[in-house]
Amino acid sequence: MGLVGIVLSLGLLMYLAYRGINVLILAPLLATLAVLMSGGVPVLATYTQVFMESLGGYVITYFPLFLLGAIFGKVMADGGAARTIAERIVGWVGPGQAILAVVLACGVLTYGGVSLFVVAFAIYPIANALFKRADVPKRLLPAAIALGSFTFTMTAFPGTPAIQNAIPIPFFGTNVFAAPLLGTLAGLIMIGGGTLWLNRRRAAAQGRGEGYGQHAESGADSTLPADASLPSFPVAVAPVVTVILVNAVLTYAIFPAMSANYLSQEQYGGTDLDSVAGIWAIIIALVLSIVLALALNWRRFADVKETVNTGTMGSLLPVFNTASEVGYGAVIASLPAFGLIRDAVLGLFPSNPVASLAVAVNVLAGITGSASGGMSIALDTLGERFAEMGQAQDVSMGLMHRVTALASGGFDALPHNGAVITLLAITGLTHKKSYGDIFVVAVAIPVLATVTVIVLGSLGL
Repeated sequence: MGLVGIVLSLGLLMYLAYRGINVLILAPLLATLAVLMSGGVPVLATYTQVFMESLGGYVITYFPLFLLGAIFGKVMADGGAARTIAERIVGWVGPGQAILAVVLACGVLTYGGVSLFVVAFAIYPIANALFKRADVPKRLLPAAIALGSFTFTMTAFPGTPAIQNAIPIPFFGTNVFAAPLLGTLAGLIMIGGGTLWLNRRRAAAQGRGEGYGQHAESGADSTLPADASLPSFPVAVAPVVTVILVNAVLTYAIFPAMSANYLSQEQYGGTDLDSVAGIWAIIIALVLSIVLALALNWRRFADVKETVNTGTMGSLLPVFNTASEVGYGAVIASLPAFGLIRDAVLGLFPSNPVASLAVAVNVLAGITGSASGGMSIALDTLGERFAEMGQAQDVSMGLMHRVTALASGGFDALPHNGAVITLLAITGLTHKKSYGDIFVVAVAIPVLATVTVIVLGSLGL
């Protein structure tokens, strides 16, 4: 019954999230359903000590990124910078390439080390202006942002600073540039296939006479008047460049040269600089970028206080939606029956460590709704055994690394994924309207890219 409970709970979570029921309600209720069907697991203790502990831990760690990211996006929108950037991008790629422009803009930011959640907040007002200007159906916008943020720069392109590209390093003795040619190929499949799909969907919609559409304003939308004075492109893009540059300088130059032994003290969490440097870097980068955007465009804001307040409130639903999904995944992973699922998927291809690893990571990422979570469970459980199997069969550890990263970015983007829910909340759209295209560009095509890499890797290419 425990296994049935997990499957039923997960199925209901995906279905009901798709139907538009808020995950803040769904996650604890359906986690409780799985607990009750497991039998012998204390319900209240699991809720307070597992679900809420995980939810709270996520908020403690990532709330500053959601808060500052939402304020940054709102400041960029209301100060006119987003519209300026949108118009310049349209000028570069042409009004018919709004989708490609959004994908590339997201890709540049995430490949530069900016958190995908921050990118979603920052890019949305720019992307929304692009889609509206080009009269592209807004329902395709979440998929375009997902393609640029959740796929090729998260798992495929060599050197990406995403956590999904860093977790496999200690298990396989590799680095972030593992299997560069295969990773690049996988990334090109994702960006090429995803952009082609979305452009075909746009063409089909236009053939039916469907344009941008009428939509209620979301908290991240710009309140800039249509006839407002806009900043120049260098002024508009300066805060975005600042996010990337400051983040990179702090991450690769300043923090590595610092001594922060005080972090080992209990009052500071008993941690180390490596564990917090990434968060610190993006916090500082966002604060400086927000200040710069406000200073450069001060006279263009109708009400700075309202802009900041709206951005602040706009961060709350996304962060708690995502944190609730993290809590749900923690509960499922704590149940006895989850061990049966884990062992079953890990043993599907005992003679092929690359394929077995890919299936394990993908399935576990799907169950937990987390790319890094699914990957961590698989590697923490049998990472050493996978490495030994690979070495015994003369499989490149670089290939093992790249396949692990690629596999984490497939089934993770099912309807209950926190990033998907956050993205839909930011754009003011629903699963029913937009998830189908997200599934194609963030699940189906990445899985195809992973299979391609496994096949080519097995041929020694």
